Amino acid sequence: MRRAIAEQHELVVHAVVLLKTGSIPKTSSGKIQRHACRTGFLEGSLNVIKDWVQNSPKKPDDRGRSLTLETLQSWLIDRLSQTLQINAQEIHIHQPFAYYGLTSRDTVSLMVELEDWLGCRLSPTLAYDHPSIEALSQYLTGSSRDIPAIASGMTSDVSVCSSTPEAIAIIGMGCRFPGADHPDQFWQLLQKGEDAITEVPSTRWDATAFYAPDPDAASKMNTRWGGFLEAVDQFDPDFFNLSPKEAARTDPQQRLLMEVTWEALEQAGLAPSQLAGSQTGVFVGISTSDYAQMQFSDLAKIDAYAGVGNAHSIAANRLSYFLDLRGPSLAVDTACSASLVAVHLASQSLQTGDCDLAIAAGVNLILSPHLTIALSKAHLMSSDGRCKPFDASADGYVRSEGCGVVLLKRLSEALQDGNTILAVLRGSAINEDGHSNGLTAPNGTAQQAVIRRALAKAGIAPAQLSYVEAHGTGTALGDPIEVRALAGALVLGEAPRTHCASAPSKQTWATLNQRQELLV
Repeated sequence: MRRAIAEQHELVVHAVVLLKTGSIPKTSSGKIQRHACRTGFLEGSLNVIKDWVQNSPKKPDDRGRSLTLETLQSWLIDRLSQTLQINAQEIHIHQPFAYYGLTSRDTVSLMVELEDWLGCRLSPTLAYDHPSIEALSQYLTGSSRDIPAIASGMTSDVSVCSSTPEAIAIIGMGCRFPGADHPDQFWQLLQKGEDAITEVPSTRWDATAFYAPDPDAASKMNTRWGGFLEAVDQFDPDFFNLSPKEAARTDPQQRLLMEVTWEALEQAGLAPSQLAGSQTGVFVGISTSDYAQMQFSDLAKIDAYAGVGNAHSIAANRLSYFLDLRGPSLAVDTACSASLVAVHLASQSLQTGDCDLAIAAGVNLILSPHLTIALSKAHLMSSDGRCKPFDASADGYVRSEGCGVVLLKRLSEALQDGNTILAVLRGSAINEDGHSNGLTAPNGTAQQAVIRRALAKAGIAPAQLSYVEAHGTGTALGDPIEVRALAGALVLGEAPRTHCASAPSKQTWATLNQRQELLV
């Protein structure tokens, strides 16, 4: 039973108590009195039929005097066996720690005990970089340096790439963010450090009705804050050749994307009519479907426009159709990184010749409370409506809306055509965490690898960097893993650095989900 509870609820079970039917303390309305249950358990006054309570774990007595792979694996198996109260033979060294129901707090506690046993300092996030007994023990016995063993033999020499791909120029951009309707306003917002977070507008939902300080409260969220755009329901259908009926059925994310793309083209000095028939690609980061859920909830009102009006693929295809663009046209959903992955794919498409100009974008609107409720249940939402990256008080992030668009072109052709060059993209890379310590748990080793690959593709040494725009999850687990990954990637094989600043922009406008860091 305790194993089933651990796997289902992702927690370590310290006690299981079976009570006589009808004896559990309840309120007059039938709700469980949790405080009374806790008091009764501690005082032993509950009407118990059968119980199981975990014994106090034994302390290791050899202090790791002769640290070998087998010794360390044996200690970890014994420690998990004691913690979980299961037979050591049931513990397999290749299974992630999360498989056995260890929470992030329990995993960090395990690292603290291991640190004490070994008599040396360890990162509390080490088990997330090496998320199994096998991986962790191999790391600790395979290298004396505080870098992943998997990185041994690797070099930060940028010559690992046989050829550096052509650089990509950003020749135009547009944005619509909370408190900033265009890039100049956005820059002013960042310079002044102003706060663009507000309470949920009444036009979205009743914040009071859905709020509860307890994130586990049914049908509630533990925040009433977010970053919101104004007038997302307003749109000029005639300008974009849509009928009023079709516009009403079209996801406001698609409509917002069309508006901001037009603004980006204007900012770049490109006449949209001149792009007709050109090999221009469209790459859009998008994932939420609030408007579709609202429309499809009433089957009687579904019409022919509802399908294309809410399909993510059409968000990109509609732009290609409206502007008569003949290059690749696709939507990308990789959660928080979707817009950056869209930029990466757009750059690749330019470098391979699949397109001659690329529109890379990301868009997100929060029209329904449903996803925020789900994220609250996962304890990912900041209760005070403020992202606090790399701070001891970090307790989650804040959701936000927005749209960002950049226009990309091969640098050589941008120079030849006299385009205004706002920035140059030298290299990019993408990867996945793989089998980490849980589906949503970050993997520092994978983060280091993708940073090194991007630097290698760009032909840039880590010592040349002066600033890194961080993701900054604002969580007690994600932040230290990111910092450690950055440090590991930027110092590997390098002489001592002078200075490289790093900071996230979430403090100003929270997490725009699919738009994260697109215009920063």
